[in-house]
Amino acid sequence: MEKLPKINDPRVLVGFNTADDAGVVRISDELALVQTVDLFTPIVDDPYVYGQISAANSLSDVYAMGGTPLSALNIVGFPKSTFPIEVLAAILAGGQDKAAEADTVIVGGHTISDDELKYGLAITGTIHPDRIITNAGARAGDLLLLTKPIGVGTITTALKNGKATAEVIDKISRIMATLNRTASECCQLIGVHAMTDITGFGLLGHALEMAQASHVGMTLHLNDIPIIPEAIETTAMGAVPGGTRANHLYVAPRIDYAANLSLDQQLLLNDPQTSGGLLIAVAENKAKQLQNMLEDRGVSAPIIGEIVSTPVGRIRIL
Repeated sequence: MEKLPKINDPRVLVGFNTADDAGVVRISDELALVQTVDLFTPIVDDPYVYGQISAANSLSDVYAMGGTPLSALNIVGFPKSTFPIEVLAAILAGGQDKAAEADTVIVGGHTISDDELKYGLAITGTIHPDRIITNAGARAGDLLLLTKPIGVGTITTALKNGKATAEVIDKISRIMATLNRTASECCQLIGVHAMTDITGFGLLGHALEMAQASHVGMTLHLNDIPIIPEAIETTAMGAVPGGTRANHLYVAPRIDYAANLSLDQQLLLNDPQTSGGLLIAVAENKAKQLQNMLEDRGVSAPIIGEIVSTPVGRIRIL
């Protein structure tokens, strides 16, 4: 992206310069469009559940901006010589049902023949131009909340290697298919400073993007970060996605790990999430109110750290 020209159009309220979750384009003084696209290869065997998870993952980028998804387009790469058409029908049904849960209408899409199965959505949402929540607004003194546990990447890798039980896969499928809608709506009601969703770059990768975009530092507390218990087991058995190691290597120059953190613990903090939770930076005096509101609506959001003024663009793990 760095080789592309900078965006100078005044209508663009959020572009790609801060690695945010979606683009935002002003339509009027009262209305802006939130636009995003995402797709990925299957991470579970059930095609309907795969469709649900992929749709929830795509919708999450709009929720991470504080927006309301409005419409969507399916994007499909389908190896028709490998799978029967019923598989595609089940994937699309899963995506459509999840979109309907989000009050989002799928109005069409595009399918190509591909060697590898891929599915996702291009989403258009709406937001008031003055109510956009970016990843660039975190302030020193803010507390950091996380709305879903981490560790799905290592478990889905264990699934590919035949080392994950059906019960565990069902558990993480429910986590991944859960919309971030409720958390996003609560953040709009309370008023938070910054937000991003945790996906392929892992907790530390997306947290680092927030720190850099906001020109602040972060302190995270390992013992407060929610980790799926089975993910600790699958990481210990060596089920580590290639993306985890790439993330770990990429963020290493900007992360100060506590001396007693094991390599497995470091890897889990870099585990690539699919349809992960929201990382929220909120003023300290609003954090408990937000937690209570989320809990009343069935969303657990522990405080996992805080924003500090320096060193800018670095994260310390205690």
